[in-house]
Order: sequence, then structure tokens, then C-alpha cells
Amino acid sequence: MQFSPTNGDFTFVSSTDAEELSGTIDAPDITLNMGPEASRDTYATTFLRQRGYGWLLEVEEEDSEDTKPLLEELDIDLKDIYYKIRCVLMPMPSLGFNRQVVRDNPDFWGPLAVVLLFSMISIYGQFRVVSWIVTIWIFGSLTIFLLARVLGGEVSYGQVLGVIGYSLLPLIVIAPLLLVIGGFEVVSTLIKLFGVFWAAYSAASLLVGDEFKTKKPLLIYPIFLLYIYFLSLYTGV
Repeated sequence: MQFSPTNGDFTFVSSTDAEELSGTIDAPDITLNMGPEASRDTYATTFLRQRGYGWLLEVEEEDSEDTKPLLEELDIDLKDIYYKIRCVLMPMPSLGFNRQVVRDNPDFWGPLAVVLLFSMISIYGQFRVVSWIVTIWIFGSLTIFLLARVLGGEVSYGQVLGVIGYSLLPLIVIAPLLLVIGGFEVVSTLIKLFGVFWAAYSAASLLVGDEFKTKKPLLIYPIFLLYIYFLSLYTGV
């Protein structure tokens, strides 16, 4: 027995001998015309995938959670830098600052900013020595670091670099005073000595620990000389 539907799309065939149904579905071919550009893109995609270059077609989705602020990307903590500046400018233990954070948690951008600020101030004094200031900071800190290691100190170069850089702040503080009272030679000399002692004490109190014992003067003296040289780069004397 054969049933013929009215729409003519398919045909059912029934057999009394076997309980089976078989049928055929005739569907027209469907062709999508997407233009020559789409066909070329499809061919290029297939070609790249067959040659093993399918990874060129992959597009990575940017995760908004991974985007960080610029300061965080550069590892710049302004609050930490401000706290370290206060620790250097007020080195007295009675003020209650945890000054060891300057040594134990060194950073690069804070000392670099201080050294660059000192360089900008030094333009007024001796423009030709500005190029030396960063160099003296780097190699002077290296000298202090090597001497500290020879004397048995447990400090890293990054710690010395940070402490020496931050401790330039007292010289920056006295710079405007020297401009005002530059004509008074005695007072100017006293202010220079005060600034050098201030800077040297801030650095030495952080770098010279109890592990040096009787060898402390061997490290304090070169630190003092380093800040005298820094001041001479500013004054030109």
C-alpha cells in the first residue's frame, strides 16, 4: 500500500508482509550567495587552518579585571613614598616613626624622584654637574653597598640605593635657605654642615646596624663624604 501526500514532499510506503516504514524526503538545494569577498575570506581561513596557522585567526578577549591603574602597574605607592619621606626628614626615634621600613621595604621610584628633584635644584648652582648626580647616586650607593658587605652587613644593593636616595631630602630642604642667606658666609657654612650631618645621620642610622659593632665608623665616614660631595655638586664648591 502506498500513501501519496498532497504536498508531494515525501512518500510513505506500507507493506503488509513486514511492519517497516521507509520514506524519502526530497528537499531542494539551498544556495546562499554571500558575495565574492565572503568566499575569499572562507578560502583564506581554510588555507590558514590547513597549513597550521589557525592561531593567527584567534582573537583574545581582554579581561576588564586584569586592567590595573598605571601607578599600580609601575609599582608606585604614593602613600608609602610619603611615609618614607617623613621618616627621613624626621629621623628622631622619639617621633614614633617606623624608620626601618625605608631599609626593609626598598623602592626605586621614590629615591629616583628625590634624586631628580635634587638635580633640578642643582641647575641653578652648576648646570654642568647635573648629569653627574644620578651617576654618583648609583655608583656611590654601589660603593657603600660593597663596603657594607665587606664589613659584614646584611644589606642589599636595592636597600642602599633607596636609603641613599631618600636621604638627599635634607640637602633639598636647605637649598632654598642657601639662596636666601648666601651672602652671609658663616651662616651659610653652618647651614651646609647641618644639612650634611642631617642627611648622613638619616642614611647611617638606617644602614649601619648592630651587626657592624665596632666597625660602624668605617661605614659612617664614607656616607658622610658622599653627602659632602652631593652638596658640592649643588654649590659648585
